Amino acid sequence: MKVIERWTCAIALVASLNCGTAPAPAQDKALDQLTVAIGQMENWANQVATLGMRAGIFQKHGIELKTYGTQGAGETLQPIIAGSADIGVGVGTAAAMRAFAKGAPVRALAAGFTGANDTYWYVRPDSPIKTLSDLTALNTIAYSTNGSNSHVLVLGFAKELGIRAKATPTGGSPATMTLVMSGQIDVGWGVPPTGVEEALQGKIRIIASGADVPATRNQTLRLVVVNADALKAKKDVMTRFLQAYRETLDWMYTSPDAVRYYAETVRKPESAIREMVRQFYPKEAISPDRVSNIDKVMAVAVMLKLLDAPLTAEQLVEFFQIPPRKK
Repeated sequence: MKVIERWTCAIALVASLNCGTAPAPAQDKALDQLTVAIGQMENWANQVATLGMRAGIFQKHGIELKTYGTQGAGETLQPIIAGSADIGVGVGTAAAMRAFAKGAPVRALAAGFTGANDTYWYVRPDSPIKTLSDLTALNTIAYSTNGSNSHVLVLGFAKELGIRAKATPTGGSPATMTLVMSGQIDVGWGVPPTGVEEALQGKIRIIASGADVPATRNQTLRLVVVNADALKAKKDVMTRFLQAYRETLDWMYTSPDAVRYYAETVRKPESAIREMVRQFYPKEAISPDRVSNIDKVMAVAVMLKLLDAPLTAEQLVEFFQIPPRKK
């Protein structure tokens, strides 16, 4: 597994996560306000909103973001559907489509992440489990929340690879680590930088990654979603949000300040963060405009019974509401 080999290289440089969000500067009261729910907030791919606020990019576009973290797609979708949050980051594509197909006011404002090589599964070092093929029906394997990207991948392990372990929701990666280390869960899940110090110290052993599910490679598996009513009422604000999002992403991959701010947030050496980004987060994977292999995403969702049927062409036009780039 080449992805696991890359993990081995990256682990030597990355330390553990001590998550926190850096305080944002004082904001102009005249700025348009948006509330953003972020699944797995410590993930570099989900840091665009928080880093862009710290850099002043969203403020430049007349927007102030109130951000808060959730434990996964399920928790992120709930406030979007209820209207208590405007935008959700890091929501599994299949979960968002499922909610949309059932009539929920959810739309895709942007792509979130394409591919799955940043999600991994691990065991305690004394575990007899060496690979996914060692799992039996007596074992448990973790995912974050129902409908999340990690959930889809675990279902993919079962459907495509024949893995028989009991899929178990465990919430965020810190809670999952506790369950694994206490022996309550056999196989935990995580994303970098979470867990890499433990791997470096031999406290955990990584056995698989999302890239081991062939059907999910090169697919847009996570989205930035928006409440449909908020999109209709604040269309100009949402367009400016995505302009600022694109600008922030460009800045994240060109300015050393982005790595520095993120390193301060997660309390890691900047050199480790640069290597982590290089190994696991190529810019094109996070592009908000890269919507890739959606037909395959829907086919997998139907196969895994997350969708009753693929969305129609008309539904896809309604679901994807990505504002075009400014020319």
